[in-house]
Amino acid sequence: MKLNFSIYHRLLTSFTALSLSFTLCKAQSGNTTITEWQYGKNGAVSITYDDASRNQFTRALPVMERLKMTATFFVITGPITGSAYHGKFVGRPVEVIIKESASIPTDEQNFLERCSAAGYLGYMGTISYHTRAGGLYSSGKKQQAYHLMDSLYAKVRNGDFKPGYEPCPEYKEAIGSSWDDFRKDAGEGYEIASHSITHATMPGLDEANIRYELEKSKEEIKNQLGDKYTFSTEVPYGYEDDRVMQIAYKIYPALRNRMPEPFLKEIDRASKELPHPADKDYVQWQRGPLHKTPLTLMKSWVDTTYSNKDMWLVLVFHGIDSLGWEPTPIPKLEEYFNYIKGKEDKLWIATFGDATKYMREREHAKVSTNEKDGKISISLTHSLNKSMYDLPLTLKTYIPDKWSKVTVTQGTNTKTIKVQHDEKGGFVLYQVEPNTTDAMLSGS
Repeated sequence: MKLNFSIYHRLLTSFTALSLSFTLCKAQSGNTTITEWQYGKNGAVSITYDDASRNQFTRALPVMERLKMTATFFVITGPITGSAYHGKFVGRPVEVIIKESASIPTDEQNFLERCSAAGYLGYMGTISYHTRAGGLYSSGKKQQAYHLMDSLYAKVRNGDFKPGYEPCPEYKEAIGSSWDDFRKDAGEGYEIASHSITHATMPGLDEANIRYELEKSKEEIKNQLGDKYTFSTEVPYGYEDDRVMQIAYKIYPALRNRMPEPFLKEIDRASKELPHPADKDYVQWQRGPLHKTPLTLMKSWVDTTYSNKDMWLVLVFHGIDSLGWEPTPIPKLEEYFNYIKGKEDKLWIATFGDATKYMREREHAKVSTNEKDGKISISLTHSLNKSMYDLPLTLKTYIPDKWSKVTVTQGTNTKTIKVQHDEKGGFVLYQVEPNTTDAMLSGS
């Protein structure tokens, strides 16, 4: 039987194209990339808590320990038992400021000083004026903020307050924890990070008092837990005030409030913007579950992160059960955490600090490979501060077809890695510490 020439030609052309396509798709042995997220996961989830209210540690933490899930606790350091630094006003004697307020109205020139001193005038109940005035000032309602300060100082001069000192509610709800407790939690892999000394409204503070709140909180954590835990902070109330941010950037490497990285799209808790489309390598999608936030909505945030390749879901919790702002009931929290844990096959559950470090290291890293004598050597370096950015990165390396088992060695560490396959060929995923010795892959 004769084969029609035109049919034969079409078949031959199709077969050649298919073979060429397969050849072009197949990855070259030794081809290595850094995966977008640790362990080659689709996305990252960081569970964070603000304020360090007691129930976070007595009720929420046991749920996380049982599920083997990590988290970041942004703690107010002043009320922790054993702290050396407590709230105070840095500036002129408050008696002088009170006396001046009788004849000089509050304005742009003196507002920050008066608002900074407001909680430390020697009377109960004055801190709420600081909190409200700082919020008004940050939102552009400056005349209302000035009027509120004038009202406060007039009441102080009139003797309308009882003598004493009273911190904000968040401060009082954090009383009861100790640094010994936090040392234990840190040893179990939880990130303890700064939320200032007193939970001050920093847009209402002058620079000296912002620095005191942030620098001394950092120093407290360093003295109690070590440098590792001075990486992250959250300026209270989630403010993104530019003046405050510019000061805070110089003190902490990572701010949950805002991180203007060229590779990162940020969506804050209040935004209704959706994560996609995005023109950056990563999307930080902050969501703040409140008391009445439907569980179905909370789960949908996880599903969206699970289904994409570039997303970092940052969850922000405050109160737990009956204690704290917008408290989440434990049964709801437990169901939610079980749901997240069930998605761990494609989600990296990481502390805020580790997720930040991974992204930055990856964006600043360089990988080079060399295949010789049947082995593949991998060099991984980055240009960041090596003492601070020492998190292992996950590499994906394609291997020769004949390798069915791969051994990865770096320094004294050796591990046998399971070979996986995709449309480009066989590969392995493995951890490498940057800026140290080369990793060596050998197969059999």
